[in-house]
Amino acid sequence: MMKYLRKIEDLGISGGMAKWYDKNSRTSRMAELAAYARDISSLIGKADKKPNILEVAPGPGYISIELSKLGNYAITGMDISADFVDISRANAKRENADVNFIQGNVSNMPFMDASFDFLFCSAAFKNFHDPAQALREMYRVLKPGGKGLIIDMNRNASDAALKAVVNDMKLRGFDRFFMSLTFRFFLRNGAYTDAEFESLLAASGFSSWNIEERGIGLYVLMNK
Repeated sequence: MMKYLRKIEDLGISGGMAKWYDKNSRTSRMAELAAYARDISSLIGKADKKPNILEVAPGPGYISIELSKLGNYAITGMDISADFVDISRANAKRENADVNFIQGNVSNMPFMDASFDFLFCSAAFKNFHDPAQALREMYRVLKPGGKGLIIDMNRNASDAALKAVVNDMKLRGFDRFFMSLTFRFFLRNGAYTDAEFESLLAASGFSSWNIEERGIGLYVLMNK
């Protein structure tokens, strides 16, 4: 379904689905999201000046919030969903996290060229209407020598691997049933393979990249 919906426009999550996504992230995924933040902090490394960091499509904002606790970063989170912007701002306020959440579209980001030292995008790249344009925009807003990280599902992930991830979430009842269906028939079907990422990156402008399989996902590290 996602492959067909994104042919029309970039996909944002709003309303009750955004609230459910926030609740599920908070109750079942915080360890995972905190681990992503630690990985990102390690990739950013030490810098002489306060690095400018961009999260593309942060959803409820938890990775950026966790990242803000790990270093002295200037973090911006940009999401197409006005509801997610409101939710992420409330989450940041509750955690006393210094993150600037704004609304914007990855296909035409509201930033000047060479604005960021590092950017990342988790579990959202498969939603983008024009993935090639999204990569071009990521390239544009990165400073020379900057890096980008995309973390997303691998379309080659097996049913057994998906089931194990759902089991680890320890969901019950409808939430477990809904998440299982979402992984198998919505998220995975809309995701990209490593070969498809290779093809997109080859035309993106990035000087080099590395794609690593991790569990049911792909870590795509890009260098400008």
